[in-house]
Amino acid sequence: MLLTLFVYISILAFIGLSLYKAYQYAKMPMHGRWELYPVPKEPGGKGHYGGSYYEDLEWWNKPREVSHAGEIIDMLKEMLFIKNLFINQKRQWWLSYALHLGIYLLGLWTVLLAVGAVTELSGLPLTTPEGVNNQAWASLLYYATVLAGGAGALLLGFGSLSLFLKRCLNNTFAKYTTPQEYFNLFFLFAVVASGLVVWSGDPGFNYGREIMKALFTFSPIQADMALTIHILLLGAVMIYIPQTKMSHYVGKYFAFHKVLWDNEPNLRNSKMESIIKEAISYKPKASWSAPHINPAATQENK
Repeated sequence: MLLTLFVYISILAFIGLSLYKAYQYAKMPMHGRWELYPVPKEPGGKGHYGGSYYEDLEWWNKPREVSHAGEIIDMLKEMLFIKNLFINQKRQWWLSYALHLGIYLLGLWTVLLAVGAVTELSGLPLTTPEGVNNQAWASLLYYATVLAGGAGALLLGFGSLSLFLKRCLNNTFAKYTTPQEYFNLFFLFAVVASGLVVWSGDPGFNYGREIMKALFTFSPIQADMALTIHILLLGAVMIYIPQTKMSHYVGKYFAFHKVLWDNEPNLRNSKMESIIKEAISYKPKASWSAPHINPAATQENK
């Protein structure tokens, strides 16, 4: 039962810490806006050529129109396909996208395991040839789970290991890689490696559906040594990720919506005016400390 409790804690910690990270981003003071055009939320085709509503005659007297659909579509291109990395560094994109696509497929695999567990609890088995081959739904669910889980694990393993080795062997990347980044990639690979060991003894991922059924029914998880190690590593990485720079899955929304594409006008008595007044009220609390700076002169200029 302790293993089941640990899984509950891991899931709740991942969700809770991710939401808390989003709350922290949302409560941060106003960023220095870049207003990098084209801004995809500009309606009327202006976003395609880099125009904006500022082009309109007496735009300040007209109601503001925003295309949230255009903004979401462009944001999803970056989140799901890492568009900017593909445009600027295609060689790096293949490795990075293998890692990210592996994570996406494993997310789908988790959903399929949950659906499979509910299906089995409803009386339709997915672990026997009769259950899989004689029912279209069971067959589709079974093979989709195997495909998503297998492909996701292999891609994530390849992506994390190749990025780890590239940062070790490429001097340019090594200069900008912190010890934590090495650890992050190795941690992900260790989780995948332990999962592949478990998968080698259970190609149909029956163990995954059994775990889901145990979670749904508040029952103890039955696990051997290899599965226990995998569950402990997976739970640990779920708790760890939201507390590191790997939580950029939360921050990307704010980076696009509040920094890159925020071109809300600063009109008199508007909400934006009050936000800007609050932002410029903050004063730096620390003095310069770079080698070429004279601390005494810095203090005198305050």
